[in-house]
Amino acid sequence: MIDFYTWSTPNGHKVAIALEEMGLAYRVKPVDIQRGEQFTPEFLAINPNNRIPAIVDEEGPGGPLTLFESGAILIYLAEKTGRFLSADPRRRYETLVWLMFQMGGVGPMFGQAHHFRFYAPEKIPYAIDRYTKETTRLYNVLNKRLADHEYLAGEYSIADMATFPWTNSYQMQGQAMEDFPHVARWREALKARPAVQKGISLLVEKRREGPPDEKTRENLFGDTQFKPR
Repeated sequence: MIDFYTWSTPNGHKVAIALEEMGLAYRVKPVDIQRGEQFTPEFLAINPNNRIPAIVDEEGPGGPLTLFESGAILIYLAEKTGRFLSADPRRRYETLVWLMFQMGGVGPMFGQAHHFRFYAPEKIPYAIDRYTKETTRLYNVLNKRLADHEYLAGEYSIADMATFPWTNSYQMQGQAMEDFPHVARWREALKARPAVQKGISLLVEKRREGPPDEKTRENLFGDTQFKPR
């Protein structure tokens, strides 16, 4: 059994999708980041970086294993089950390239575009322009790749699971999906997968939408995260 500490965010969704796709037994441990539960001593003992997701696998190698960082979790789960990360070296590294592309580019840049366009209390034109343009560039990279590949690494893999959730807010990122027809085709294929549907829906009913109130903004973006613990 795997304890899965998460919330309804793209990084949480990517691991939820993997757990569903791999048919692993897991218990959901909600961490309401809007209420600041990521700063509790109990959660910090699992992830000192106060971010979701994290897992504790009771049947880890050598005993219970605690992991944080969604990319590391995806690699671990793929290796644990022998699924969605090829044993063939060339295919394996191709998958890891696109997983790192998501971790180092798609996640941070899409997130910043969303933040400055929607969450930032002050609309800063330079920041909005900078991150929106970089997000567009990354969508173009994805679109070119998917023009002649069904999935990012050729076959369906953890790279697709990692990237897909970040494309669900494309409008908030200042993008139009008709500009990226191959990404649109790929998105529709993933949306049709039952495991993806279950992963994306996890805890979605608990998330509070709309502009954040002062306390939520403090928990998500304020000085709370910088206080020694």
